[in-house]
Amino acid sequence: MKIIAPSSRILTMDKGRILLEHLERAGRVCYKSEDKIAAASAAPFVRRIIQSGHHSVLEHAGATVRIVCDRGVTHELVRHRLASYSQESTRYANYSRKKFSNEITVIRPCFWTKNSLAYKLWHAAMQEAERAYLALTASGATAQAARSVLPNSLKTEIVATCNIREWRHIFALRCDGAAHPQMREIMLPLLQKMHAAAPELFADLFEKFQKDIERQTWRS
Repeated sequence: MKIIAPSSRILTMDKGRILLEHLERAGRVCYKSEDKIAAASAAPFVRRIIQSGHHSVLEHAGATVRIVCDRGVTHELVRHRLASYSQESTRYANYSRKKFSNEITVIRPCFWTKNSLAYKLWHAAMQEAERAYLALTASGATAQAARSVLPNSLKTEIVATCNIREWRHIFALRCDGAAHPQMREIMLPLLQKMHAAAPELFADLFEKFQKDIERQTWRS
């Protein structure tokens, strides 16, 4: 059994001036103010769009992200319906095969330390789930049948594509203190990455959650 930490990576996202100019060209149609487009007009225009709540303009741009996390997190993530998802399938991924090293991979829970009783109980449960899964597949069960013993902690990969407005909505909900700790473990660093790529689009959210991002970075 392999235990790993969650991670995320931006696969595609326009950055900097190209992204801002694209949004400005779309947004200025609403106001018929295309004549005001200038060399440095895009950034302040987009900032005003966000401040005014005219967020539909942000739907003209998006980002695709690859996330490695446990299946419990993806069950929550896919509730955001204004998105496209492609996820590793336990119907077709047979973890008893050589390509998976004949073992399952699980995500380390962020809320228990390794020497705690809770972590030891979790670890034992994961080992038992792996034993049951491998025994089922060895007896002839298909992957889609054997998956019924796999835990929420099972590692999965999901590619998510959303427009910028939806990413902002996701961050507002999933970076908040009320969100699940493992969801925050993914979304806080992802917000930091998107803010680095396009600060004008995420500055307010980054400022709101900056202390949480810094605390998580320090902890990791």
